[in-house]
Amino acid sequence: MKIMFERSGGVAGMRVTTTVNTDTLPANEAQMLREMVDKAKFFDLPAVLAAPKSNNADRFQYKLTVEVGNRRHTVETGETAAPPTLQPLIQRLGEMAKKR
Repeated sequence: MKIMFERSGGVAGMRVTTTVNTDTLPANEAQMLREMVDKAKFFDLPAVLAAPKSNNADRFQYKLTVEVGNRRHTVETGETAAPPTLQPLIQRLGEMAKKR
């Protein structure tokens, strides 16, 4: 499984990205990410998850692409629009992006 993660926006407007290939991770880390993708039902999510209209100028925006075999799906979401099932994956990928 390959995951491309991008976070943009926020007060500073910084862009943070990372690409994770689960084949290169320790087995427990790879399994955790696969479970997060499954629990989020990532491939069933719409391509764009929009937040209700409000003042979101300083909020983070996320773009996640997951590739598994021949399947590839991209989801773009705002900080307040991400469903609770997707938030652990976003949080973990954000942590991984900061370490790289």
